[in-house]
Amino acid sequence: MSSYQETLELKTAAHDAMVDITTQVEVAVYNSGIKNGQVMVFCPHTTAAITINENTDPNVTDDIIQKLTRLCPWREEFYSHIEGNSAAHVKSSLVGVSEVIPLADGRMQLGTWQGIYFCEFDGPRKRKFIVTVTS
Repeated sequence: MSSYQETLELKTAAHDAMVDITTQVEVAVYNSGIKNGQVMVFCPHTTAAITINENTDPNVTDDIIQKLTRLCPWREEFYSHIEGNSAAHVKSSLVGVSEVIPLADGRMQLGTWQGIYFCEFDGPRKRKFIVTVTS
């Protein structure tokens, strides 16, 4: 079994955002030289997440952010955590911090309309995510 790992960085520009990182992950897969196996994308932050969803219509990501904001409002009286970012922690747990994608012939087996997103819930910030490719 072979493996490759790369840590990538990004700067988020908004408090809540979904940043398409598909291209960066594809480059890491190419750099790995691994053709068949799996790709894991992991977010090492407690107020951010990783997800896969449609990457063609920007209204989809806007809708997701709006719905999460309604589910987890920022009003502090709802939370006990004193740092004031409890909504971001809850959103991160709901969305999840990693995704695993099958890899075949050097290509991630994403669906036609799928992209990989870094979800920012407490920005803007400098963030990182880890791509691990295994055969």
